[in-house]
Amino acid sequence: MNFTKTTEEPSKYNHLEKMTVKELLTNINQEDKSVPQAVEKVIPAIETLVQEIVPKLKNGGRLFYMGAGTSGRLGVVDASECPPTFGVPYDMVIGIIAGGDIAIRKAVEFAEDSLTQGWEDLQEYNISKKDVVIGIAASGSTPYVIGALKKCNKNGIVTGCITCNLHSPMAREAQFPIEVIVGPEFVTGSSRMKAGTAQKLVLNMISTSVMIQLGRVVGNKMVDMQLSNHKLVNRGIKMIMDEINVDKTTAANLLEKYGSVRNAINAYKDEKNQ
Repeated sequence: MNFTKTTEEPSKYNHLEKMTVKELLTNINQEDKSVPQAVEKVIPAIETLVQEIVPKLKNGGRLFYMGAGTSGRLGVVDASECPPTFGVPYDMVIGIIAGGDIAIRKAVEFAEDSLTQGWEDLQEYNISKKDVVIGIAASGSTPYVIGALKKCNKNGIVTGCITCNLHSPMAREAQFPIEVIVGPEFVTGSSRMKAGTAQKLVLNMISTSVMIQLGRVVGNKMVDMQLSNHKLVNRGIKMIMDEINVDKTTAANLLEKYGSVRNAINAYKDEKNQ
């Protein structure tokens, strides 16, 4: 099967250095507009993967994101935002980047080129059949990720991937591939742009829909969010006021007493029903 890296093909634009700032911004925005449309085309593939993830996490499994460079960073970001947003344990969604955490800020040379290191990194978390591993690579050809997915498959672990090229080696390895085809980048080969945006959108969709399926959202509210700053405390107070129709002082006292929006609302309702 032919594998063409459309993410590496020449930009549709040339002589970028001769463009005005307005021309640069307008053309970048024009390219960015195509990304949500590309994501829309793969909603069925995203749905299939989410339906695999939910029962695993309900049964105590974990979701792993694996990538290198921009892709790895995006996975780490999405994973790190799940606990504060949805109140889940920090080890439920885990982002792993080639080269380790130092690579989040600074590129680690050749970290992505090992076919064995990805699986070794997963071993540190005692990976098992209860878990799900999603590889992330715009190119779909990152050895670090491909090697890890291959070993996961051999060990009966559910695998998915997010890539921006069709028929890539990574997509062929993943049991549940998501291929978001965004085409050439504005700056040739700069896959942190459209490809990165596409990956971010898909990761948002996966983690948010999974958490909703796990009961971590009520109505449309983050009732289990961590109250880690004044903004979130005030948001929690407002949620309680809206849900049980009490004044601000009562809501604040309930939140302080019970520690979360969900617990405060449930406790109040239980007291009313007694």
